[in-house]
Amino acid sequence: MTISVPHGVRPDPGLPVPPYWAEHLAAAAPGTDDPGGGPRLLEAACGYFTRRGLWSGPGQVLAAPGAESLLLALLAAVGGDPVLARPAPAWQVGVAALIGRPVHAVPSAPEGGGVPDPFALLETVRRARSAGADPRLLVLSAADDPTGTVTAPELLHETCEAAAEAGLQIVSDETYSDTLHHRDTVLLSPAEMLPDHTVVLTDLGATLVPFTVPAALARFPATAHGTSWRQRTAAALAALRAVLPAPVAAATSYVLTEPTEVTDFTAAANRLHALTAAAAHRALTAAGAVCRPPKAGFHLYPTLTAPGLDAPTAEARLSTALGRPTPGAHHFGDDPTEPRLRIDTGPLHGHTPHHLHQTLTTPNPLTLPHVKAALDTLTTAITSLTTPSPTGV
Repeated sequence: MTISVPHGVRPDPGLPVPPYWAEHLAAAAPGTDDPGGGPRLLEAACGYFTRRGLWSGPGQVLAAPGAESLLLALLAAVGGDPVLARPAPAWQVGVAALIGRPVHAVPSAPEGGGVPDPFALLETVRRARSAGADPRLLVLSAADDPTGTVTAPELLHETCEAAAEAGLQIVSDETYSDTLHHRDTVLLSPAEMLPDHTVVLTDLGATLVPFTVPAALARFPATAHGTSWRQRTAAALAALRAVLPAPVAAATSYVLTEPTEVTDFTAAANRLHALTAAAAHRALTAAGAVCRPPKAGFHLYPTLTAPGLDAPTAEARLSTALGRPTPGAHHFGDDPTEPRLRIDTGPLHGHTPHHLHQTLTTPNPLTLPHVKAALDTLTTAITSLTTPSPTGV
């Protein structure tokens, strides 16, 4: 089995490590936390989900070192085949491939979001079962990686109805749900629509913990089925020794309570993401790329318009031009013949602690020399790919 997923496929938020994280990390005793999370961490996780409209008790939540290990344990616990949106986060594609079962990909709606089209979902499941396959679990992301778009509530509701009709359980990856760029963007969770059949998964590295720290949560339904699913998932995590180091668990417990210094940091980060993503979108479209406006996260998913390019070639050429990875569409389960790739906006913020702090705290970060230079480099690199050479080569 060949799994072609580059290391570091998650979008980079380009943020400094906040002082409170380092303080709580240093104050904790060494060792490891309990498998699935100790009492303090799970209590904080319950508060985190409850503040987001999903009341939770300690028997409904789990913690693990990253969403990858949580999804792998979830897939092992539920059995059957996973169904993914296309495109889907590259890490989801890689984890699904590890379990050795068929992975069924369903195209997302044209307007974006990592949620399958409901009619295509029903048809894909019907054909898979007719061929003897056993699709049981739908993994979706209303606030999406790689596109940075958000699924409209109406479409999400229709897809959830289709999943229920097809008898699918849902894993809702809500990693980017707290990174909306505009307050008028409406984002709902499948757990609000199908509470008895939805597990919510969130990787905290997008918001509350430093990007390089693997820490993730899962919330299960408050049903007998949900309790059984949680127990099987916890057993799988224990078998994998997928546990958080005690200092990480302690610092994560603190940030999950979301005191003022934490919410101030995340609010400033979201403001920055909105500004730099909008600037990157303007640069990309002005340089000739086609790209849906981002509504969440710190990444975009443009299609280059140059003839003769495919995703691997576009990835190689743009990664060389920018000096950093720009993963192509094929890593997200998308069509490799299309010259689409994901561009992270975090690297626009700088590469030194000073520049990262300056970009986060400056009222207008787009005026900073290092941000302007990074945007100019992006524009030049995209233009070189989308503009035919004088020789026609």
